[in-house]
Amino acid sequence: MSFTIEERGKPNTLDYRVFFRNTEGKHVSPFHDIPIYADEAQNIFHAVVEVPRWTNAKMEIATKDPLNPLKQDIKKGTLRYVANVFPHKGYIWNYGAIPQTWEDPGHKDADTGCCGDNDPIDICDIGYKVCSRGEVIKVKVLGTLALIDEGETDWKVIVINMEDPEANNFNNIDDVRRLKPGYLEATFEWFKKYKVPDGKPENQFAFNGEFKDRDFALKTVKETHEFWKSLISKKTNIYNLCVIWPSVQ
Repeated sequence: MSFTIEERGKPNTLDYRVFFRNTEGKHVSPFHDIPIYADEAQNIFHAVVEVPRWTNAKMEIATKDPLNPLKQDIKKGTLRYVANVFPHKGYIWNYGAIPQTWEDPGHKDADTGCCGDNDPIDICDIGYKVCSRGEVIKVKVLGTLALIDEGETDWKVIVINMEDPEANNFNNIDDVRRLKPGYLEATFEWFKKYKVPDGKPENQFAFNGEFKDRDFALKTVKETHEFWKSLISKKTNIYNLCVIWPSVQ
């Protein structure tokens, strides 16, 4: 299964969008139509790259728009860019989301004590490849960090692209510590401080900032998939999200 992108407008403008098409050329939603699993038996997931490594434009799946294209986040009418957190440039991984997942703002997480952030669950791909915006990759889950963003649970799932030549060596969060020393510490510091240049306080974390292991992360991802199923079947509040979409010409 493969997907292509269709860009509309110019990057770094308010009307820029990235739409997705399937192999038949039909528009699809990266939120709802791309399957969560690339290989369910092996717990290999699809992930949509919103922000390639070392870039700053805060692109995201437009969950409230028809077909849920990627668009740049806006605050007070201005395009948002993530500041460089010394000594890093932009995002320090390929950053994106797992389709067919949803962090339910009506569900208080038993571990974090906070409700979800109303978005698909986020991923940080630590593979060597710098992916392209809108690229759909197959990933292995290694662990997760529980960011508390302005009172909401915002899971950051650590994954590795299955195309990475070292992917077979990474099977749990401890493998990241062993094979990429300092990367998890840098990840924690990045998420802690990335809003400070915008005048906001440092972010907080559940579990005292401890990275949880693969099993915990898999449970969390699968739970958000169940929340998504409730969303798409309208068994829960849909919070103005677009779960029905017309064809785009």
